[in-house]
Amino acid sequence: MNHPNFQTMNESELRAYVLDHRDDTEAFYALADRLTSKSGRKLSEADFERLPEILAEIKQQKQ
Repeated sequence: MNHPNFQTMNESELRAYVLDHRDDTEAFYALADRLTSKSGRKLSEADFERLPEILAEIKQQKQ
């Protein structure tokens, strides 16, 4: 199976991909790396289990 190029996806596209492909650990780590590299909110180890809820919170805050 060919994976999409996560580097070329914007954050919204990558987030949607992760939520649609929850078993794709490569995509999950690509998103986690992107989120942790941004300034602002930092994720802890415990946050990784809550990633879908955290993404929903972040999306809601931006609206």
